[in-house]
This record gives sequence, structure tokens and C-alpha cells, in this order.
Amino acid sequence: MEKKDFEAWLDNISIAFLSLTDLQKNETLDHLISLSGAVQLRHLSNNLEILLKRDFLKLLPLELSFYLLKWLDPQTLLTCCLVSKQWNKVISACTEAWQTACKNLGWQIDDSVQDPLHWKKVYLKAILRMKQLKDHEAFETSSLIGHSARVYALYYKDGLLCTGSDDLSAKLWDVSTGQCIYGIQTHTCAAVKFDEQKLVTGSFDNTVACWEWSSGAKTQHFRGHSGAVFSVDYNDELDILVSGSADFTVKVWALSTGTCLNTLTGHTEWVTKVVLQKCKVKSLMHSPGDYILLSADKYEIKIWPIGREINCKCLRTLSVSEDRSISLQPRLHFDGKYIVCSSALGLYQWDFASYDILRVIKPPDFSNVSLLGFGEIFALLFDNRYLYIMDLRTEKLISRWPLPEYRKSKRGSSFLAGEMSWLNGLNGQNDTGLVFATSMPDHSIHLVLWKEHG
Repeated sequence: MEKKDFEAWLDNISIAFLSLTDLQKNETLDHLISLSGAVQLRHLSNNLEILLKRDFLKLLPLELSFYLLKWLDPQTLLTCCLVSKQWNKVISACTEAWQTACKNLGWQIDDSVQDPLHWKKVYLKAILRMKQLKDHEAFETSSLIGHSARVYALYYKDGLLCTGSDDLSAKLWDVSTGQCIYGIQTHTCAAVKFDEQKLVTGSFDNTVACWEWSSGAKTQHFRGHSGAVFSVDYNDELDILVSGSADFTVKVWALSTGTCLNTLTGHTEWVTKVVLQKCKVKSLMHSPGDYILLSADKYEIKIWPIGREINCKCLRTLSVSEDRSISLQPRLHFDGKYIVCSSALGLYQWDFASYDILRVIKPPDFSNVSLLGFGEIFALLFDNRYLYIMDLRTEKLISRWPLPEYRKSKRGSSFLAGEMSWLNGLNGQNDTGLVFATSMPDHSIHLVLWKEHG
């Protein structure tokens, strides 16, 4: 048939076909298909795929596509990225979906970052780190060797670890390199705290001392306790040093002169922890910005107002049980908003504004688990065998890491947490450096460090 005649015939057929009912159209197509050969059927198959399938993600407005995508789980989104380059481009640009996925993993979100591809990359990095935690592959270990007697006192700050030992010395280590920066002769150290210029030590000889790093000179000596000093804290702005002792007292000293300003009594056991911290909440007893002193013994946590007015009375005493067989673990978290401490009954969190118990967390077999660090998203815990990470949103343990036979201490000062910011949410940068340190029977320091991202 000539082309002209074919076109005229096709027009007539088309007009006639359009006049048919749907049933008649279907019967016509069935008849034509039955008359078709392999070439026609292949042609029909190829064209039907194009005609029937619609790329809705390509056809929809971008805002509507984003609205639909945010309902998908991250794994489905990643699978959808493989459909086509266009799908990958659209899905990768859906900032809200990837931000939500990161938040669900316990990641901190910086909303000021506008680069759409950034959040997909952050999620991929986050999912890898969380898998490493789940598979117990997120950490690595190393040791610091240099002391010749037991190490009781540890303090960590900004990548530096201070160790105090019965060998009458204190050392300052760079955790990233394992190098000793300073080593000075001291007394026996039961507690240490330092800054760039000075080191403050609490000792088993019942005294507190202040030392200069650069020269090793003793710049101040604080005498007055009748028992070992297990914990120290200080504030340069207030010119105040506080110390907790086995004589059941807390002493407040003038940091610059060594004068004892006050002795706080009321504890009935060794005072194993003192914390000097600014309040961040308002209540009838204190306002944001007020300095607060917390002191803890085996059974109680006492709260004291402190500042320019040194003479103070205990605001409140906190405990978890009247049963004297239930003791507090010698680790105490206070960030100005919440007080957290662990016991055989569980992990207790108090609201500092009201002193009410907000919650008690009781993971399985908690009787031997101690608190190391507590944040908005994660908590760091440990027992005789493992280091644990808990997701505080679900109160489930999400990771553990084996620990060696470290030196046990009822006071709790021979082990500590390292970097703490990641407990408020990982962000891809804060999962570096020291996680945990403890002293060993051979006088070395065992370090648990974040492993670099794969």
C-alpha cells in the first residue's frame, strides 16, 4: 500500500476505532494482537512499558516530592537512589529526610548547614559509626607506661590526661601521642585536677597541694583535714578550692592563700566526690549563674550554695534508699540542670530545679554497673568486664567493649570517662580521642579510644 493510501486508511480506522465502546476497542486490540507476528509483539511490548510507567518523582513539583520522601525509612531512600540519576539527585537533595534519619541515630543536627548533599553524607557516616558500635568495633586500646607504683588519681581535659601515683609523682600525658608532657614530684595522689598553669592534688597524707607545671614547684599547701582527701575541685573566678575527705567533711579554701574558709559537716561516711558547678536553672533556692557545690558519700548527695558568701547551709540531701545496704556508686554527674548517680537499684536522675527524681533506669543486671558519663542522648557505663553505651531515649544498651582486669577502687577515682560532648549526640567530629581510662595492676594506664572512621 502506498504511503498516501496507508495514511488515509489509518485515519479512517482511527476515526472508526474512537467511535467504539471500550469493550469493542478491547476486542479489536485482541484481534489485532492475534494477527501480529514476533516483530509486532516486540514493538508492542517495548512501547507499552514507556506508555504505562510514569516517573512520578520526575513529574511532581520538588516540594511535593520531598513531602512524599520524608515518609520513607532511610534504607528505602538509599535503595531508591539506585533507580536513576534523577531519583538520586532528588532524594539526595531532600534535607529534611536525611536530617530526621540522623536524629533518629542520635546525631546532632546543625540546621545552619544548607548544602543538600551534606546530610546524606552525614547519614552514611553516621550509619557506619553506629554499625561499628553495634558490632563492638568502634574503639581501640593503648597504654601509658611511666609510673612505678599504683596510680589512683586520674583527670582528663582537652586531650590531656593527668595521672597521680603512690610513686610520689604526677604526670601529664598527651593522649593522642602517648607522650608525657610534664612529670613533677608530689605527695601520694588520691585526686588530681589541672589547668594550663597549675595542678591541684588531694593526698592520702590528709592535705591538698597546688603545683606549678613549668617548674614543679609547690605554690600552696592546704592543711586541715584529718583523713585522706579523695576529691578536689576549684574555681579561679571565685578563688575557691573545695575538698572532700575521709574525715567526713568538706572544706572550702581560699585558692590563692591556702586559708580554710569553712568546714561543711553532715556527712556520715567518707566524702568521695565534690563538684563545683554553675547552676543553669531557677528554683526557690537558687538562680541561673549561682555556684553550687555537690558533695557525695556512700549513701547521700548534699547540695550547698557557694560563692562570695562562704558560710552556707546544706540546701538538700538526696538519697536513693534508707536501706544502708544500698550504696551510691562513687561517680556523680552534675551539669547545672540534672544530678545523676548510680546505685544497685539503678541509675537515678534528679531535676535540679525541683530536686524531684525524673527517672530511674534499670537495665538488666545493673547491680554492678557504674556511671561514667551522662548526656542528652547517650550514657557511658561500665562494670568489671565491659564498657557500655546506653541510648537514653530507649534505655537500651547499644554497644559494649571488653575491659581488662583493671585496678578496683571503692572511691572510683582510678577510672574516668574521656571526651564527653558526644554523649549529647554524635556529629561526625566529636567521636574522636579518649573514651575511657583506668589504672592497671602493673601501674600502667589502659586507654580506650575512638577508632577512626572507616
